[in-house]
Amino acid sequence: MPDSERRMPPARLVRVVNSVRGTLQKAAQRMVPAPVTLLELITGGWTAQALYVAAKFDIASVVADGPRTAEEIAERVGTNPDATYRLLRALATHRIFTEDAQGRFALGPAGDPLRKDSPDTVRDLILMFGHPVHWEHWANLDYSVETGKPALEKLRGMPLFEFIENNKEFGTVFNRAMTSTSKMVTAPLLAAYDFSQFGVIADVGGGHGQLLAALLKQAPNSRGILFDLEPVVAGADAVLREAGVADRCTIVGGSFFEGVPKNADAYVMKNIIHDWEDEKAKQILKHIRDAMNPAGKVLLMESVVPKGNAPHFSKWLDLEMLVQATGKERTEEQYRALLASAGLQLTRVVPTVGPGSIVEAEWA
Repeated sequence: MPDSERRMPPARLVRVVNSVRGTLQKAAQRMVPAPVTLLELITGGWTAQALYVAAKFDIASVVADGPRTAEEIAERVGTNPDATYRLLRALATHRIFTEDAQGRFALGPAGDPLRKDSPDTVRDLILMFGHPVHWEHWANLDYSVETGKPALEKLRGMPLFEFIENNKEFGTVFNRAMTSTSKMVTAPLLAAYDFSQFGVIADVGGGHGQLLAALLKQAPNSRGILFDLEPVVAGADAVLREAGVADRCTIVGGSFFEGVPKNADAYVMKNIIHDWEDEKAKQILKHIRDAMNPAGKVLLMESVVPKGNAPHFSKWLDLEMLVQATGKERTEEQYRALLASAGLQLTRVVPTVGPGSIVEAEWA
């Protein structure tokens, strides 16, 4: 079943479950001596790299149809049998794989999204986060904390998007990861908000149109405008046609730093504003404010940082932005101030069952 058609659990139930998880995590932390807690945290990178290696060799797909020994797996993927066993044994402690009494490994409760063909796959994300280039950026987090500047720019001598354009190998890995992210968050976004209320929906920075296609399928009487750089939207027509919405969608090439298409009823931006520091983000939002219908809406699909010390993905994603780009993850109050600076007012923040939310705004 396509991601956009899956039934999502109620957002309220997810918040309750996450609250319980947070409470249990705090209780466990209080029971563990502080030195042990720090040791577990500092070795978390070992787990990340082990996941990357398992994803690189696509081991999860090999055992998807039934248990196999490390020797059988190694023969299939071209690795050392003993080393493969040791890798899988370690990942089994995190329920990625399970080992039976005969020494055979199968997918564990958390292992299916590691398959490249899983409908819930996060393999491309893991391949980016574990990539040696990405690791090098994070290895220079101290530079970013000291200066407030991206470690990527220090190492590569250019900003993120220019580096992606010039480094084809990592650029491919990065773009696949972003596509994977888009697929992962689309269903929660559709379940949380009714897009059928809008006559014209403009997806600003919409890439190849995967999100817009899903929105238009949910809103069969709406029309869409896909807006992104010319080289990006050049590949969008096939995506929109496959989704059956091409006849309701106009593709426009351009830069949101220069302007956006006019007179849409809703301007959607998914993970765009977090890429930019406040002044550039304000510039994008002002262009949208000037182009939108007076009764229109701006819908920012972003991870909103919650108050307090509770665990939340946005707090770590914010460090990713610090290391890689000039942007940041923002709190609700920071979004309120940013939108106000562009002549917009935040009307509400709509949570989803995922880590993202929909920040809704209108003319001030």
